[in-house]
Amino acid sequence: MEPENSLRERLVDVGVDLVMSEGAASLGLREIARRAGVSHGAPRRYFPTHHALLSAIAHRGFADLGARFAAAADATAPPRAQLQAIGRVYVGYALEHRGMFELMFRHDLLDSERHGSDRPRLRESTLPLFELLVGLVTRHRAERDAAHRPGQDAAAEPPPAVTVAALWSNLHGIAQLWAWGSLQLVLDSAPSDGAPVATRPGPADRLDQLVTAVLDTHLGPVHA
Repeated sequence: MEPENSLRERLVDVGVDLVMSEGAASLGLREIARRAGVSHGAPRRYFPTHHALLSAIAHRGFADLGARFAAAADATAPPRAQLQAIGRVYVGYALEHRGMFELMFRHDLLDSERHGSDRPRLRESTLPLFELLVGLVTRHRAERDAAHRPGQDAAAEPPPAVTVAALWSNLHGIAQLWAWGSLQLVLDSAPSDGAPVATRPGPADRLDQLVTAVLDTHLGPVHA
């Protein structure tokens, strides 16, 4: 007989593969059980509700995203450079893994108290990533003020957590609008570009420009 932990992890593995290939709408308990080669009722032994299983799948997404953040952001680099790298990774992950990305941030549906799981809650995967960004913004402000303009405009700035929430919202919006084709539509037709279509930036450069613009908006330009 397969150990319980092994079967639990296999169900999550199947769910991860399914959401990656077919999107969050495909994550039915029956389909996961079928692909895992177990009875339809087997997932209930480990996940009291459908949403508890979805939360476990979303945990995997956050673990993957956190590992990508760590790999992309050189801990010895200035905070602003780390935020730039993380922003690129965030948007890139959203476009590469749309199904998982859509699932991960549905805290309105996943991991609520009523789901009855004794496993770590989804917030325990989400909050450390948010706190990482808050720490980087806090360090960026301290280094900026020490080097260039100590105390200037400090009272007018929102708390770091509010800045990060706004920055995150902007990055999330970029990812969604790019996935829907909306940003390409407006950027490719913008007359203010002033350059022939053939010489305009490619998709990767466009996305990098957008991430930079978000950081400039919330942190100030690099040479301010």
